[in-house]
Amino acid sequence: MGPTTAAPVAGRPGAGGGAGRWTPRQWGLLLVLAGNMLIDALEVSVAVVALPSIGGDLGADPASLHWVMSGFAVGFGAVILFGTRLVERLGRRRVYLAAVTVFAVASLAGALADAAWLLIATRVVKGVCAALTAPTGLAIITSTFPEGPARDRAVSVYSLFGASGFSLGLVLSGLLTEASWRWTFAFPAPVAAVLLLVGLRLVPDQRGRGRADGGRPYELPTALGLPGALLALVYGIGNVPGHGWGAPGTLIGFALAAALGALVVARERRAAHPLLPLRVLARPALRRSAFGAAALNGSYLGLLFVLTFHLQTVLGWSPARTGLALLPAALPLTISAAYSGRLVKRFGAHRLIAVGSLAPPLGYTLYLRASVPTRYATDVLPTLLLLGLAFVLCFAALHMQALSAAPKGEPGSTSGVYQTAVQFGAALTLALVAALMSAHRPGPGASSTDVLAGHHPALLLITAVGVAGLAVSVTGVLPRRTPEPGTS
Repeated sequence: MGPTTAAPVAGRPGAGGGAGRWTPRQWGLLLVLAGNMLIDALEVSVAVVALPSIGGDLGADPASLHWVMSGFAVGFGAVILFGTRLVERLGRRRVYLAAVTVFAVASLAGALADAAWLLIATRVVKGVCAALTAPTGLAIITSTFPEGPARDRAVSVYSLFGASGFSLGLVLSGLLTEASWRWTFAFPAPVAAVLLLVGLRLVPDQRGRGRADGGRPYELPTALGLPGALLALVYGIGNVPGHGWGAPGTLIGFALAAALGALVVARERRAAHPLLPLRVLARPALRRSAFGAAALNGSYLGLLFVLTFHLQTVLGWSPARTGLALLPAALPLTISAAYSGRLVKRFGAHRLIAVGSLAPPLGYTLYLRASVPTRYATDVLPTLLLLGLAFVLCFAALHMQALSAAPKGEPGSTSGVYQTAVQFGAALTLALVAALMSAHRPGPGASSTDVLAGHHPALLLITAVGVAGLAVSVTGVLPRRTPEPGTS
């Protein structure tokens, strides 16, 4: 559910602190990095509950409102691979502090936005910033804390803050939207500013390698072509409800997406140091993990998109009540995050994923039965609990299975490919869900029954995505004639 997760990155042991007590400087650095991880994770969920209020204030319908959520996913997924190259060339401290600064400014700009396009632009920018700070923060930890118990504890704290962010974002978004949706986007700005001021003193200076020192090229054609292709595809999908499949805007969007996608593939085949190594994609375990995670994350965020409108517009619930109502799907992962690694070691990633992938399509099918009047305890809660179970079983297992498939010496590229798939899956699913909701939206004065019926096509799509994730995940436990490389 989070774009802010990253695999541990190997680094040199840091000086000081040993394996015993941490120094005050190490404590301060960890709190800065973990605090930033927390607000990065908050951004994934903080917009969900505010969507109906934003739409009413800025005059946006579901076909464009999804960008408030998917824009962050596009920004994060588009830059996660390029961010590694950027950090390599410019250094961790420089990139990290610059990203935190831009994040704070974008948060303030989003809170003051008077048009939907401006708010969406700030969301994309914040996704880019999170793609730079989340993995870089983890890399700083692994190079500052010595290998062993000290580093393990630091990484655990960092991961716990990230796992808690999604749940906290739902609660804060609901509470702040009661006053104004603008507070939802404004509150990270002062937090990021404080983290920046402290980070200026504590974040170590670890310089990147310049071109003269053997630094790899930026690969700008791929770095720009990949997000361009996704943005064009999502735009084309969103253009269909209002203008049709044959409209010039729709056709241009799809054609541009295809052209940019072909450009990226051709460039990566020829590049000496590709951002998206095709040999990584040749690993079946990685492809299976990436697709499974994309289906899980995309279908879940698509469901939240539908649910927030269901609870607030059909049932008339307040934003605060809606935020609390959505927690049962998010809290189980927060509570179990510290134990997820043990589960994977005991039962095996492929088994946990296969079992956990059963829960989402079952939950979506149960929710399809919802009617008016809707009863939360029987129509909504079972679906959320099943999704919570799916994330407990699958979240860490999917990532660990992907990393186990990494070619020798390429865990960073493998994790980047995996995270890109997760975020792109979210963006595409949200775009399709929003397009279906907009296309089947009843006119003014429609009854609650008609409004809920208009959600059904989107829910059927969400269910289909969940079933597709299950179908791919099950292949991981089927007997194979020859063992595939990198399985776990």
